[in-house]
Amino acid sequence: MDESGGSGRPQSDGADGPRPTEPHGPHHTPGSQEPTRPIGTAEGPERPADGPTRPADEPRRPAEPPRDEHTTSLTKTPGTDTPSAETPRTETRRAETPSAETPRTESPRAETPPTETPHAETPREERPAEPPRPRAAYSGRPGKGTPVPPKAQKGPGGGLLMGKPFGVPVYVAPSWFLVAALITWVFGNQLDRVLPELGGARYLVSLFFAVAFYASVLVHELAHTVAALRFKLPVRRIQLQFFGGVSEIEKESETPGREFVLAFVGPLLSLVLAGVFYAGMQAVDAGTVPGVLLAGLMISNLIVAAFNLLPGLPLDGGRMLRAVVWKITGKPMSGTVAAAWVGRALAISVLIGLPLLNQSGALGGEAQDIGGMDTVTDALLAAILAAIIWTGAGNSLRMARLREHLPELRARTLTRRAVPVESETPLSEALRRANEAGARALVVVDTDGDPMALVREAAIVSVPQHRRPWVGVGGLAQDLTEGMRISVELAGEELLDTLRATPATEYLVVEESGEIYGVLSAADVERAFVKAMARPT
Repeated sequence: MDESGGSGRPQSDGADGPRPTEPHGPHHTPGSQEPTRPIGTAEGPERPADGPTRPADEPRRPAEPPRDEHTTSLTKTPGTDTPSAETPRTETRRAETPSAETPRTESPRAETPPTETPHAETPREERPAEPPRPRAAYSGRPGKGTPVPPKAQKGPGGGLLMGKPFGVPVYVAPSWFLVAALITWVFGNQLDRVLPELGGARYLVSLFFAVAFYASVLVHELAHTVAALRFKLPVRRIQLQFFGGVSEIEKESETPGREFVLAFVGPLLSLVLAGVFYAGMQAVDAGTVPGVLLAGLMISNLIVAAFNLLPGLPLDGGRMLRAVVWKITGKPMSGTVAAAWVGRALAISVLIGLPLLNQSGALGGEAQDIGGMDTVTDALLAAILAAIIWTGAGNSLRMARLREHLPELRARTLTRRAVPVESETPLSEALRRANEAGARALVVVDTDGDPMALVREAAIVSVPQHRRPWVGVGGLAQDLTEGMRISVELAGEELLDTLRATPATEYLVVEESGEIYGVLSAADVERAFVKAMARPT
């Protein structure tokens, strides 16, 4: 963790007024390249390119760190390896997203005397006459500036919740019902040739096969989940979808060995299941319903295992290749690049080779002439699979690049300098002190210098200039909760996880000793996160 020179915290006010202090960090920080502007000033709001401007009082949701996803299917579906719905948006509003200058804050507990009363600092005869009627509109009515308790977090959704094995929710996506109907239709037609005496009951048998097949896919995903939990990697959910299943693992393996094991256990369990179904076939007659079902499940699990062992991302085999290259080179990024490009080559091979193999009969069917509906169906299926693999490989590359830059998100460098003020201090006086000290934030403290609340910059900007001598900072502040106090040593994914647990617009940053370091704006973290995603490796 980079340490900045000097104390950098604001000096206490002496007899002659506040004394400016030097910023603790460089003039520009990773969170912003904008020049410093005085607190309480705002430029015209920028309209985001991709949507409406966020309301001023709405807390920003911190960026979500990327998740590793292990996917399994007959045709290995890649995970959505981009940041989820919580991913930061690039839109900004000047009033809410000032530049991320990184001054530190001197602990008010140690040096800041109690703030003088407004009458002592601003003579009454120098104040403008106060309009009698509008005063209540700026007096900070109860609830106006207080934080709304965060709503209970809902499940990740994504379909019908089927249960929580090992504490991990399992969802069935709506698209699964479509593929289940397709499997029921196709397998039912095959049963009509093998067991014509079943009649219409063959579709009930086929439906049972579809459910049993996806149950084996779930076992495959549970293997990834158990291995991840064994390595203390949190798993967000398991989802069964159109082309198979996905295990959303929220963190990356720490070593290439663990990465290899985490990827290999899925295909291994599919091979074990194929062996179990083969053993069951030996105990029943081949021409019966149990015999046909067991044979179908054995072949299906062999295909799942073989396909997932192909050495290209986002397949399990690609993650195993990544682990091997990572082990050899010592660089996880090198492994990701190698496995991702092999995955793209695999996508092209599937696009071209799968229709040719089907037409030639190499996959077990009869050789067919090129042309007709079968050829179109094969080409469409190959195109879908190729697109899925190609997209998954590209997502893996982007996430690897982001992970390399995540450590640059440090609370120490993104934190703004702040000055302590008491609740009754007029806003104009508080801004004067902050601007003289070169600070970008205000912390409301009690008479002992203990922090009580943070003054929201959006609320400051909303107060007209002529009203500021009559508005106390306490009415614009957000009371501090435990989740709004964060350590200055937080960085990377740990920082993002901490902010996401308690959504707010500003956070109080404290030293390990408990002294105030400054104020961290969620907007600065969001901007730095977006820049990290866009920065080339």
